[in-house]
Amino acid sequence: MESQQSNVTVAEAPPSYATPAELREAWNELRRTVKGVRAREAARRLGVSEAELVASGIGHNVVKLEGEWNKLIAELEPIGDLMALTRNEHCVHERHGHYRNVSIDGPMGTVLDEEIDLRVFIGAWKYGLAVIEGEGEKERRSLQFFDGAGTALHKVYLQPESSRAAWDALVKRYTAADQSAVLEIEPAAEIALDLSSPEGETLEAFHAGWRAMQDTHEFFGLLRKYGVNRLSALQSAPADLVQQVANDSPRRVLEAASATGQSIMVFVGNNGIIQIHTGPVERIVATGPWINVLDPRFNLHLREDAVASAWIVRKPTRDGVVTSLEVYSATGELIVQFFGKRKPGIPEQEGWRAILAELPAAS
Repeated sequence: MESQQSNVTVAEAPPSYATPAELREAWNELRRTVKGVRAREAARRLGVSEAELVASGIGHNVVKLEGEWNKLIAELEPIGDLMALTRNEHCVHERHGHYRNVSIDGPMGTVLDEEIDLRVFIGAWKYGLAVIEGEGEKERRSLQFFDGAGTALHKVYLQPESSRAAWDALVKRYTAADQSAVLEIEPAAEIALDLSSPEGETLEAFHAGWRAMQDTHEFFGLLRKYGVNRLSALQSAPADLVQQVANDSPRRVLEAASATGQSIMVFVGNNGIIQIHTGPVERIVATGPWINVLDPRFNLHLREDAVASAWIVRKPTRDGVVTSLEVYSATGELIVQFFGKRKPGIPEQEGWRAILAELPAAS
């Protein structure tokens, strides 16, 4: 659904647009000259945020939304089957399912269904837009949510099986009184790669805390307690906890899981949400720099040339060691995580460990 294109070169001095109408016309012209260009790439080419670009259609094919986003998410269930899309700069995660068991209390929350499985950081969600693209049989309707810098966080797509009446009623309930296409966009946060790590007794205490973990979720607390960056924690960890592997390990894991039928968990997130697939992966297809999962209910698009490092990470729990593959960009951002399918109280499957054991070490 979402374009896989990325890493487009932007002119040093992008044009400025006096009005949203001028921006909309520039986008229309770009679409006439570059077939299939999507909003994220178009925004980069035009030197604006994706939220500004999409909002330029307000009054035409876009409606600005307002309200409490946690309540809106909880009201998606009656619409039925939907497609949830979450991405970061280098990976797109698309999952079909229902928004059930929504619990968002304060800045954080969850959506817990077998198919739509989300960890939501609602404090980052600022703008919401209801969008109609295409016409007739090619029409696509979506809800699109952005942070204050105009970066897309999460998108929800109406499906043929969805309740169109429930969708329209939700959009009507959350339609903003002010339909101005001008958005107040904040400067995007600069990404600073800080690979400093604790030393001496502090580092030893960090590793001791790591080995004493009873739950994988304790790892984030340890990072905060000792003031260590996630990637630097891996780089400074001993071999019993971490192993750096080849950068093509994500492709190897997906192909091995497909060949063996091993169910896995795939985590992709950004500053506003983490989206999780749990289950098998079947059709693995390479397209240019992208490795893709193209299954009926789950799609993944990972840009392989953006992978700067990949790591096997072991975390002790009360159910035994849980092993993951973590993948990072050159700027130290976590792109995607892979786990074997598991639930609390059930030890990790040996089939998953066997797949990771076959990964070659980093060269």
